[in-house]
Amino acid sequence: MPAAPTVSELPAPPQERPSKTQRKQQMHARQGLGQKLVGLNIDQLAQLALPESLHEAILLAQRISGHEARRRQLQYIGKLMREADFEAIRSAYDDLTGASRQSVALLHRCERTRDQLIEQEQALDAFVRDHAGIDAQWLRAKVRAARQERLAARSPRHARELYQWLHALLQADAQAGGAT
Repeated sequence: MPAAPTVSELPAPPQERPSKTQRKQQMHARQGLGQKLVGLNIDQLAQLALPESLHEAILLAQRISGHEARRRQLQYIGKLMREADFEAIRSAYDDLTGASRQSVALLHRCERTRDQLIEQEQALDAFVRDHAGIDAQWLRAKVRAARQERLAARSPRHARELYQWLHALLQADAQAGGAT
């Protein structure tokens, strides 16, 4: 009776290639990213390290107005991304748009803080306590003026100034926190 073959004698399994469904999903992912790249402006595109042919194809797609021609151009961009490093491009795009998400979050935080300062006296006291280096007298005067504006239903000039001041302060805090 012949001996059973050892593991090293067994034939290697054939290389598994992606199924047709997986290839289509990858194609749609590339085209979707291509469509997002087409939506970027020139300065944002310059921040991404794109191959020259892909960069030119994106600029051309931005100028195309016809639906079918634009669809074909997006397919071409997807094909070019097959040859480029798709993961690196996607990562760079995520980094680029992540910064804008952070800035939107900062804007919302400033708006919430401003509204809390205007509506709640204890929020003002807590804010002054938490931020020892600020001009508390100026802040209290600005909040008082913003409250009076709201009661009189006047234009929110002081509330805008308060928001701009908060934005500068919280942005500096965020940058100082990220730098350490």
